[in-house]
Amino acid sequence: MDRLATFVEVFKLRVAVCSSHGAVGPALLLAGSEAQGTGRIVFRLHGFAEVPADVRVVAEVDFDNEANPLMGALPEEISVALEGSVALRATATAFLTEAAESRCGRSAALNRLAEVLMLMVLRSAIDTGAQQPGLLAGLAHPSLHRALVSIHEMPAHAWTVEDLAARAAMSRSAFMSAFRTTVGMTPMAYLGAWRLTLARRHLAAGDAVKLTARRAGFGSAAAFSRAFSRAYGHAPAALKRAALSTG
Repeated sequence: MDRLATFVEVFKLRVAVCSSHGAVGPALLLAGSEAQGTGRIVFRLHGFAEVPADVRVVAEVDFDNEANPLMGALPEEISVALEGSVALRATATAFLTEAAESRCGRSAALNRLAEVLMLMVLRSAIDTGAQQPGLLAGLAHPSLHRALVSIHEMPAHAWTVEDLAARAAMSRSAFMSAFRTTVGMTPMAYLGAWRLTLARRHLAAGDAVKLTARRAGFGSAAAFSRAFSRAYGHAPAALKRAALSTG
């Protein structure tokens, strides 16, 4: 099961190479030397006040940072050695080769390659997991990730705890205990939060409240409105009006 696919589909990943070494938001660095075995990709969630002396390229990362729960689950820093992955090293080499030349389409090519590098960093973060309960720890779990991916891919499905436990190939009691301990909330609470995350995106795109409620898996527009208002402090119609006024 692809643990990143839905996030890439729902939230737009944009990585742009910076003209300078400063970055205040999420940023990606290519640093070190492959020849000396010090080459690495470094991601910093809150940017770099001071970049390493051996930095070679800096890129700003926008993965719908505020709305994307995956970005909120990442640690402050992720560092991945190039020598640990053939694919990562090859992509970094292609990136540096492109950066050293002045060919047509250079900027677009660099940004696309930087996006691939960021996806590889996210893979590494998921494979490594997290020390604290949360989404990253859940995606790294050998069994629970199957339930999480099922929720992500089919949010409107009428999931029950038994269904999700079956997806994880666990008993109901073991699943409930492991999910709460690993993710930090119950499966139904996570399902509700994911549905609301998707609903906000639909409303921001100008979708009708009733359509959004149905697409996100709520039983009725009224139930959706109540849940949305509790979570965000305002009715969903207010977000839709704001989206239409700025559109």
